[in-house]
Amino acid sequence: MDRAMTARSDKIEPTTGVDDREPIAVSTRDQQRARHRIALEFGSREEFEDPQFAYRRMFSELLGTFMLVLAAAGGGLLHGKGQISLSAAVVAPGLTVMAIVLFMGAVSGAHLNPVVSIAFALRGDFAWKRVPAYIVAQLVGAALAALFLLAVFGNVEHLGATLPGPGYRAWQALVLEIALTAGLVSVILGTASQAQNVGSVGALGVGAYIALAGLWAAPVSGTSMNPARSFGPALVSGDWTSYWVYVAGPLIGAILAVACAAILRGRGGDPAARVAASGRLGSMLRERRSELRASSDPRSAG
Repeated sequence: MDRAMTARSDKIEPTTGVDDREPIAVSTRDQQRARHRIALEFGSREEFEDPQFAYRRMFSELLGTFMLVLAAAGGGLLHGKGQISLSAAVVAPGLTVMAIVLFMGAVSGAHLNPVVSIAFALRGDFAWKRVPAYIVAQLVGAALAALFLLAVFGNVEHLGATLPGPGYRAWQALVLEIALTAGLVSVILGTASQAQNVGSVGALGVGAYIALAGLWAAPVSGTSMNPARSFGPALVSGDWTSYWVYVAGPLIGAILAVACAAILRGRGGDPAARVAASGRLGSMLRERRSELRASSDPRSAG
């Protein structure tokens, strides 16, 4: 029996595969390609801060907000005409935001919302002096989207403006907008890379939240969560009914979200936030642990 066990144990050989703790050689070309792909998705912090590229950031915010309001207000307009379902109308802006974050978040941060820019500034991740220009670009983009809808459909269904739903009062819409915006901005602050909505994590989180909030809350307030989204249709259609709800509600909600973020994660401006949002924090920690093990290994001394 001992002989059988010995023979069996002799057949068990350790695998000669690559140890996952061993560094894998990567060519210079592959490293450059990886850096390029990361830069496309997460951008360069230097370019994001560089005044020379301010025109890119302003155009990005204008174009992104135009696309968002086109989907949100256009979906509301067509739903009001009975041509699409409420589910389609509220999911469309969520998917649009997801796409915007992925393809231009690295340029301007894809704020697309005045209260998001204000929230980033309150967290200390975004300079206050840059907030007015962002808000102007967002409002212009929203107005252009509403003008586009007016040219295509005419002044019908309030051009998809956000209004309290039938049977609901303005204060009810206000309270709901506060709660919804607090949730939205919390998701943004938790997934953003400092003042930039970038990467697949942020895109999925923010886009999914917008869609899910609309699926259950749209009949009450229209789920604006964005003063710019409500501004465009109100300006072009001339219907300012309850517009104050969609300014006060999102602003209060954003302030509450900043307070919650301070409790959950401390003050803003953390440099590690950029790495965490990009999904590379785990690999960075593993590399750091490997360095610490190597430095503490007595065989590596001398």
